[in-house]
Amino acid sequence: MRTKLIVNTTAGRGRAGEVLNKVQACLERYGVNYDLICTKAPGQAIDLAYQAASDGYKRVVAMGGDGTANEVTNGLLSAEEGHQVTLGIIPAGSGNDFAYAVGIPGNAEGACRRLAEGRERAVDVVQVTVDGQSRIYNYGVGIGYDADALLETRKMTRLRGFPMYLLAVLRVLATNTKWPYPMRITVDGQPLPNQAVTLITVANGPRAGGGFLIAPDAQPDDGLLDVCVADQLGRLGILYLLPHTMKGTHKGKKPVTMLRGRHVLIESERGAPGHMDGEVLCTQGRRIEFEILPGRLKVWC
Repeated sequence: MRTKLIVNTTAGRGRAGEVLNKVQACLERYGVNYDLICTKAPGQAIDLAYQAASDGYKRVVAMGGDGTANEVTNGLLSAEEGHQVTLGIIPAGSGNDFAYAVGIPGNAEGACRRLAEGRERAVDVVQVTVDGQSRIYNYGVGIGYDADALLETRKMTRLRGFPMYLLAVLRVLATNTKWPYPMRITVDGQPLPNQAVTLITVANGPRAGGGFLIAPDAQPDDGLLDVCVADQLGRLGILYLLPHTMKGTHKGKKPVTMLRGRHVLIESERGAPGHMDGEVLCTQGRRIEFEILPGRLKVWC
């Protein structure tokens, strides 16, 4: 299979660049033939993936974090007409939550072996529209508290992976006073009561932040969005639920509500921050709309 490898060497605080030689040796050992190109700027993987599809590559592999996989996905889907291209992933970022959702091993050896011995799988993606601007995402959007935590990780220079996200959550807990956020939430046309929300996750996969099972039952190929709403949590409430989110046992605990649907609308007059696949989505989103696109993406896993 003609394969293009797109590498974001800065992903995972430089981890992708550190393991690139090992990955190349693994791919050679498993007989995976490929052409390699490295990104030089944020967003460039979108254009590189689009070009690879246009050039006739049948598989485009994103090596980096969830943000890199997101960019490659957007590039492939923008070139979808007339091209049948499969996404591959070598996870080398901080969270690697999309790779986890589709069952790709988190280590270089296992991911490279999967490229040689795996199979094609159709999975869903989600279109999110924030105040009129649309984008595709793979596994999750978080709005409110966890988005504040993501913004906090941008201030960190030494930690990476799950410890980085956990420390950011605790820092925001100690210093942030912006939440809860007044919001109106509608799922498949059914409005929930107006709420003061601490966080909302609209998920296409079970995990976020490299270790938080926010939507433990979410599957990337069931044609449904899993929605987790935590209503009016204070600091003590967050501290109580935090260990449960690492195990997925927050389901059924007040004030957490779990919902499923194909279309979600979130409205916030004040505006709220959001993250998408581990990257910043917005800082003051007021109208955020979600639509599931069943089976739209082919993944090699």
